Amino acid sequence: MGMPSVAAERAAYWRVGGLPLEAMQARFQDFAYPTHSHDTYSFGVTDEGAQSFVCRGQRCTSARGRVMAFNPDEPHDGHAEGGNGYRYRMLHLHEDLVRGVLADAAEAGAGLPLFPDPVVDDPRLARALARLHRAIVDGEPRLVVDERLAVAVLGMTVHAASRPAPAAEDPRRTPGGAAARVRALLRERFTEDIGAGELARVAGCSRYALYRGFRAAYGFAPSDYQRDLRLRRARALLAAGAAPVSAAADSGFTDQAHLTRWFTRTYGITPSAYRSARHTPHP
Repeated sequence: MGMPSVAAERAAYWRVGGLPLEAMQARFQDFAYPTHSHDTYSFGVTDEGAQSFVCRGQRCTSARGRVMAFNPDEPHDGHAEGGNGYRYRMLHLHEDLVRGVLADAAEAGAGLPLFPDPVVDDPRLARALARLHRAIVDGEPRLVVDERLAVAVLGMTVHAASRPAPAAEDPRRTPGGAAARVRALLRERFTEDIGAGELARVAGCSRYALYRGFRAAYGFAPSDYQRDLRLRRARALLAAGAAPVSAAADSGFTDQAHLTRWFTRTYGITPSAYRSARHTPHP
């Protein structure tokens, strides 16, 4: 999954293996970007302070909670607005990645969107981008990244693009039994790093249709279900006396830190504390 590269000046980068997708996070005060462009779509979320930049011949400012949207090969610069600096995160998505998400959602060919406004005020969109960024930084399973990528791209095109994403198919048209087939596959191979593409092939429908159909059938996303299965396995292993590091590896978590974070969030106790819990004898 995502592996952090060498940190630049007050900035860090992560890349997702097998996907033309990169995440960046930085905090700047005096540093100023020269005019430059990217060969990708670039979506950013300002977390603190404000960033000022010139794009498409106009001066723009992205304050806290705002989204920045740059089309491929679009020149822009950037520097702090005011003297307190700013903190932001950025996602760089290759055109083929965006095209693939849109085509999958439409079950047909889809053109690439254009973003007329470099700054978008949309809290829901900002949250979707932030969740994708977090999945990459945290090294979440590929299925989590795939799902959050689709939500982020479709959110951008629906809310911010001049050429919106095509209408998604009705999840009720998902082939009968598709969600059940995927559920069975996940129960059998939940420790593996399975991508959304493989699940869609098993289901016989698009990834987007599968995502919506699975949520409709079982109440949460395939990645959530996979993580739940991993937590159940880890819990059983810990109860049997396994060390947390072994339980993490044997249940499919990337490492012990990932197990600890999700185990604590789900069960309200750390894996170590759960493993050490006293057994209460039956009367």
